[in-house]
Amino acid sequence: MVNTGDTAWILISAALVLLMTPGLALFYGGMVRAKSVLNMMMMSFGALALISVLWVLYGYSIAFGDDVGAGLLGDPTQYFGLKGLMEDVTSEEGGLPAMAFVGFQAVFAIITVALISGAIADRAKFGAWMVFAGVWATVVYFPVAHWVFDFSLEEHVGGWIANDLAAIDFAGGTAVHINAGAAGLALALVLGKRRGFGREAMRPHNLPLVMIGAGLLWFGWFGFNAGSALAANNTAAVAWVNTLVATAAATLGWLLVEKLRDGHSTSLGAASGVVAGLVAITPACSAVSPVGAIIVGAIAGALCALAVGLKYKLGYDDSLDVVGVHLVGGLWGTIAIGFLADPDAPAGVESLFFGGSVDQLWRQVVGAVAVLAFSFVLTLVIGFVIQKTMGFRIDEEDEITGIDNVVHAESGYDFASLGSSGSTAPLSGQARAEARNTERTLA
Repeated sequence: MVNTGDTAWILISAALVLLMTPGLALFYGGMVRAKSVLNMMMMSFGALALISVLWVLYGYSIAFGDDVGAGLLGDPTQYFGLKGLMEDVTSEEGGLPAMAFVGFQAVFAIITVALISGAIADRAKFGAWMVFAGVWATVVYFPVAHWVFDFSLEEHVGGWIANDLAAIDFAGGTAVHINAGAAGLALALVLGKRRGFGREAMRPHNLPLVMIGAGLLWFGWFGFNAGSALAANNTAAVAWVNTLVATAAATLGWLLVEKLRDGHSTSLGAASGVVAGLVAITPACSAVSPVGAIIVGAIAGALCALAVGLKYKLGYDDSLDVVGVHLVGGLWGTIAIGFLADPDAPAGVESLFFGGSVDQLWRQVVGAVAVLAFSFVLTLVIGFVIQKTMGFRIDEEDEITGIDNVVHAESGYDFASLGSSGSTAPLSGQARAEARNTERTLA
């Protein structure tokens, strides 16, 4: 029998997570230069469109079909086209229509692929990105989702991390954030540095967009984490509160590091701290107490604020800090469970600091490292093949001109109309000069 309350909560949560992808588009779009904003946002919307279709065709089946060997892969034909899932049946979780779970997991797949795009801002062909997104989702994300999210039931065998390893990843620290962060690093290495990286200022062109995007991500993340309880229950409530407080603590942690290091706290730092906290608490929100969530968040904010500078020291161009925030934050949040998990939390496991056990710690480390290595290696291969065949990176001249104009034949801002008050009258000489100066400043 369908539990209407739980079903309503999951469908609402799915809608909240879906909103995160446009929120990410705004967040990333504001962080790039003006000449790249549309391309950056299109990469998120392109992922939303493509992965939605692939999920229905075979993605769900690979992730949640019966295991076909060693907990590594679900049967890609079992639910092809979601056959057999439209009947009035409920999942073994108790009262959820199967299609509600399908929809909820679909939006996880979408946001994971979209996250990667921030590492290659300003320099990737849109067509090549779309090919990459489809291939990567098929050979990396769908199998990893099977590893992490597919739990074995009475007549169903799931993935190895969830069942054999028994690592805790409540909402996607490994499958989403470590996965996307490792892929972002690999792609950044394949495409190489942006022209002028390390020499020219590449400041965010629109910080209000960044703040709006961060706000939408925070809002949608309650569906991401609390929705992963798959019911409107105490676990969802604990996850909700932990998500709130960890994110708040991470924001404070990032701002404090900025103040001590640079002498001032920035709006970009606040927005980045929000995302760092959300990333870190994602795997741990059912396993730690609210005080533990504060610790997870505060350390994540400080750690990620320091980690974003690694790209300058190590020489890789992770344009929008996917590695520094998602890979580092995901690793910390996943491994932190082994240190801070509270037996009184819904997950009910002991940790090093609460119970003196290292059993959960090694499980968390193995799960995190396995996903990192798998994603990094396969992404290197996929990216290299695309680069050598159809070409992944745009030409240097096109990069200078601006990827929006070259690839999409559009511009995010109509500089010609600045000062025209919406009229089509020609600009004066002074207005044209001001428009050119504004364009150069924003670019």
